[in-house]
Amino acid sequence: MQTRNMDQKLLTPAELKVMHLLWQKKKAFVKELIADWPEEGEKQPAYNTISTIIRILQKKGYVGHEAVGRSHRYFPLVPKAGYQNRLMQNVLQNVFSGSLSGMVSSLLDNQDLSDKQMDELKTLIDKSADE
Repeated sequence: MQTRNMDQKLLTPAELKVMHLLWQKKKAFVKELIADWPEEGEKQPAYNTISTIIRILQKKGYVGHEAVGRSHRYFPLVPKAGYQNRLMQNVLQNVFSGSLSGMVSSLLDNQDLSDKQMDELKTLIDKSADE
């Protein structure tokens, strides 16, 4: 998969839904994205809506396409992990002024974490400290 640098703008919720589907499927036509729209009980979006979102994602550098007959099959140009890392860096810098402890404290204060989730976090911290 071809990747782009992380200079792109952050995604809107609708753009992010489309990207999650593309990350999951690797390649898809617009009609496949509509068929797999993630929200249960939510009305499937119109073809033109998804097509417009795809064009915006292409302009932002997140999505590429290949011609298949008279149609286009779309694929992500930015890996999911790359976007997640960039998003977290953006939140860290712009919301928490670069304070990692402030960000983690906020997450812990505002989440109702189970004992299992707390153990998972401790394991991740210990693993990170060992590296």
